Amino acid sequence: QVQLTESGGGLVQAGGSLRLSCAASVHTISSYAMGWFRQAPGKERESVGAISRSGDRTVYADSVKGRFTISKDNANNLVYLQMNSLKPEDTAVYYCAARRVLVNSVPPLVASAYDPWGRGTQVTVSS
Repeated sequence: QVQLTESGGGLVQAGGSLRLSCAASVHTISSYAMGWFRQAPGKERESVGAISRSGDRTVYADSVKGRFTISKDNANNLVYLQMNSLKPEDTAVYYCAARRVLVNSVPPLVASAYDPWGRGTQVTVSS
């Protein structure tokens, strides 16, 4: 199992940017696809995006395409979620999650495909 810890959340103004980090306590995350998910108060968890184990492929939810970018630093066991042009509706707790895979492939945007999960970091976007 990989232990995940998110950081970088905070309060930002609409239109601003924020970069979230996910640190993994394993020798290397090169064998893991990584996903980002979020959950707003009173709402169900939704996918944000995911990145393949090698970092060469990314997928995003329609709501964040063109604004959010996921990247992966396998050498340092870090995954990032760069969020630009933030909107109030982006306010949520953001979670990173890992998916152990044997081959590099396009990762799914399905929460049940990922285990384990980090404990989340709060992102609040003011209008």
